[in-house]
Amino acid sequence: MTDPDRDGTARGALPGAGARPGERPFQLDPFQVEAVAALDRGESVLVSAPTGAGKTVVAEHAVARALAAGRKAFYTTPLKALSNQKFAELRRVHGPDAVGLLTGDVSHRPDAPVVVMTTEVLRNMLFAGSPVVGDLGLVVLDEVHYLQDPYRGSVWEEVIILTPPDVVLVCLSATVANAGELGAWLRRVHGPTAVVVERRRPVELRNHLAVARRAERDVHLVPVLDGTRLHRDAARLDAQLGRLDRRPGAHRRAGLAVPRRSELVHALADRAMLPAIVFIFSRAACDDAVGQCLVDGVRLTTADQRREIRRRAEERTEGLPDDELSVLGYGPWIAGLEMGVASHHAGLIPAFRETVESCFADGLLGVVYATETLSLGINMPARTVVVERLTKVREGGRSGLTSGEYAQLTGRAGRRGLDVVGNAVVPWSPHLLAADVARLATSEPPDLRSSFRPTYNLAANLVRRYPQDQVGYVLDRSFAQFLDQQHHRALSHRLDRSLALLERWGYVDRARWRLTERGAVLAGVYHEADLLVTEAVTRGLLDDLDAPDLAAVASTLTFEVRARRMAGEARVPAAAGRRIAELSDVAEQLRSDEHQAKLPQTRRLDERFADVAARWARGQRLDRVLARAELAPGDFVRNVRQLVDLLRQVALVAPDPGTARTAGEAADALDHGVAAAGGVPVGDGTGGQPGEAGASPPAVQPAEPGASPPAVQPAEPGASPPAVQPAEPGTSPPAARPAEPGADGALP
Repeated sequence: MTDPDRDGTARGALPGAGARPGERPFQLDPFQVEAVAALDRGESVLVSAPTGAGKTVVAEHAVARALAAGRKAFYTTPLKALSNQKFAELRRVHGPDAVGLLTGDVSHRPDAPVVVMTTEVLRNMLFAGSPVVGDLGLVVLDEVHYLQDPYRGSVWEEVIILTPPDVVLVCLSATVANAGELGAWLRRVHGPTAVVVERRRPVELRNHLAVARRAERDVHLVPVLDGTRLHRDAARLDAQLGRLDRRPGAHRRAGLAVPRRSELVHALADRAMLPAIVFIFSRAACDDAVGQCLVDGVRLTTADQRREIRRRAEERTEGLPDDELSVLGYGPWIAGLEMGVASHHAGLIPAFRETVESCFADGLLGVVYATETLSLGINMPARTVVVERLTKVREGGRSGLTSGEYAQLTGRAGRRGLDVVGNAVVPWSPHLLAADVARLATSEPPDLRSSFRPTYNLAANLVRRYPQDQVGYVLDRSFAQFLDQQHHRALSHRLDRSLALLERWGYVDRARWRLTERGAVLAGVYHEADLLVTEAVTRGLLDDLDAPDLAAVASTLTFEVRARRMAGEARVPAAAGRRIAELSDVAEQLRSDEHQAKLPQTRRLDERFADVAARWARGQRLDRVLARAELAPGDFVRNVRQLVDLLRQVALVAPDPGTARTAGEAADALDHGVAAAGGVPVGDGTGGQPGEAGASPPAVQPAEPGASPPAVQPAEPGASPPAVQPAEPGTSPPAARPAEPGADGALP
């Protein structure tokens, strides 16, 4: 069996990206040159390239061009953590005064020339006719392939459709098979757009199967591919396994074993293949892996590195009292970090995850055991990526990884300018063949598909902004329609059914083509259960409650449990319980009407976080609250942040001033301690904080009576733009739903 090259270090490092055009200390790749040339011609650009290829260099050039022209630049991302990361990078290039941040729970310099934001925030600005958009010259849509996300994907399409055509779009996408189709759609709905596709990875990827020999407990790395064909060593192993499969117990007698986690770490260290990210599709297994490494004596750091790791950990958790740190398991967590081993998953609080990201990015950690969320946008490249299993549990049960998922995970392997090669390693198991890995590694990337769907909020905003004969404007220009006319008809029928239901429930007057007062509230609610939230607000079900009880009622609209169910029964405060019962009746009536209308049904209420939310809002200790919650600390924080986001929306749209005030008080009461820690970039070298986590962004004022938002011009030459109706006096702009903690929120 053959082992990979033991020298994985490049002879020269690529200087960090972020230099201004004309000042880059490195030579651009051909695809970057092509994209930059398109921007210099004044065109928009779609760049489809592998992870780590250098797509952001194109975006940075576009930002510099916009600033040089005296125009604003918006840099949008799908994730709050990625927004924080881009914010820090752009501050280092353009200075702390030139870059702002809007992520829903952070508002820092929203009027800066460059503003980093989550995509939902921009969508809301465009529908609200925010004056901030007036001198906009550039929108960067990082991770634009998120438009296929089944829950949030519509937001990307709406942004592309609504962005004025004189604004340059820079769309950065992972490798997809149909980039040409996406580019053709962009040209149709927005204007001249260059499509730049790079299929080659910036660093060669070598795929391996890790097999342990029982006798000597030595781990062998079997090369999987020779070019695009199965490597002869891999074929020999598969043939051996095929013979062994016919005899019970033959694998054990042949001395083959699945490598222990610590054995694999030592094997990678011996071959100079660290740092590594090990993807495990289980939070508990990630934590267990760290514990196993510590028990087995894995130590990957020097004394100086350990001191720096502890300094960063203390900096990130500085605002947390000792009793909360104890409840959060700070001791075992920092012990693993100091040994160079950590876990990274949504069950950890943001401050812990951000510490791991910072330490790993700067080479202080050797191994991070992570769930797949780490592969979705966060910039944490490694020399090696290990994928523990090629199957994962989905809603329909366990199934194999797709080629796109494998490419997304292994895209982190190989650091440009630091590594000669990147390595993807899959641990052997008795039912895994090297040929299975080879098929995944060599399959074509998937097509990008549309997940566009008209929500109640979108329907309300279409009524508010467009004449009746042009209400299909957004649907007509969706990527879904571009790909499939049949899909477009289905979307149109769904919009018609949604409008009919909204009329029955008193939100729309279709005869006069206008929103009712309740409809104006709905237009300002952007949430998974937007119509049910509006019902709670307009029926007075949130009125005359104190802040903890209001938080308890609102939590039934936001709470969700991942991975496992809470064992205990729901505990509900008495005052909140009566309102929750009333709201539950409304929810069931709505679901019944939706079923009859053949519309997707709004989620049911979930009362299991109500008592937890009320207790946290009243200031109870974390240990007692977590004991009630029966949740991992990270899940607790995520649910609190989603609840805070919803309460801030209620504070903006509630017709009753007292309810609006109490909703704001409830958000503030929840936003403390561990729920407020993390989420803000620190130590970025620019000095100062961009604002306290949880600080409420300034509200957008409703449009002046008779004032029109910016018209959306069609891209086709000679086509007439649809008229845009002025906002009705007193109507509220749309706020964002908490799909991803901190992704949404109030507008500047």
